[in-house]
Amino acid sequence: MLNRLQESDIKLLRVFYAVASCNGFTAAEPVLRMQRPNISAAIKKLEERLDLVLCHRGRGGFQMTKEGEMVFQETKRIFNAFDNFVFNLKSLHDDYSGHITIVMMAGLPLSMQLAISKAVKSTMKKFDDIHVNIQTRLYNEVEHVAVSGECHLVVSTYDMVKPESVTFHPTGTHCPGRLYCAPTHPLAKYRDTSLPDDIRIEDYPAIGISGLSSANYIEDERRLAIQTFSDSYDACLSAIMTGEYVGLLPDYMRREQGASLGLVPIANGELFNFDHELFIMNGKNTRLNPVLRHCIKELSYFITESQK
Repeated sequence: MLNRLQESDIKLLRVFYAVASCNGFTAAEPVLRMQRPNISAAIKKLEERLDLVLCHRGRGGFQMTKEGEMVFQETKRIFNAFDNFVFNLKSLHDDYSGHITIVMMAGLPLSMQLAISKAVKSTMKKFDDIHVNIQTRLYNEVEHVAVSGECHLVVSTYDMVKPESVTFHPTGTHCPGRLYCAPTHPLAKYRDTSLPDDIRIEDYPAIGISGLSSANYIEDERRLAIQTFSDSYDACLSAIMTGEYVGLLPDYMRREQGASLGLVPIANGELFNFDHELFIMNGKNTRLNPVLRHCIKELSYFITESQK
């Protein structure tokens, strides 16, 4: 069992990280510039060092174990932090080459994802020797990844009290939303009218979003009866479409996915309205060199343009 990390272990972890990211040995060959037998030998040696089975490979294809998934996530966190350290160190010498990492909140609309792509392209065109890692995180993880140094920039909505450890760059873009249900839900018949006085929203199970401020679930005298939680808007939509729950969703979910599913805004869309602002975030310890400043400007511009 591994008690101390050695340089050779780092090399083995990089092999595993590439294999897991590519979802297979064959796909990782051009990335690692290694042949499959050598990759297989490296993974086997790492498993021996960790005393864990990280993945299954065979006729059924590549599949990570539960332990392998945990090692992969931790490895990703370590390598992101290390790449960020190297990038920041280079910038002290006015060397702006290397990798930067941008994290998007899971569930952002396609229009914003494409805007982020345009901003990244613009940044890479201006700074020749820059490579950009684009990753996603759940809503309740975005603050942590910004503060921890796992990434340089985060693009996400945020409705909690803003921590002093994070810098928030407004984009001028807001994501309004409201209370929705499935067409099979008993409240779906109140799509175009207010709820009758004898209908209590508290009598209907609701699903919440992990990390979302509890203030979103309270409106005047009404309070949503949260019975369970999802970790993203996509998962929340799936739960709502069972017809068993009502839940809060940004309106772009209905425009991009929910319309074809018959997603219903309850009470003419007038219940539990919210308006979450979209920010570009970075940890206070992140050094905003010319590359990151340009990227922030481009992100803000292209995201704003995408919503016109």
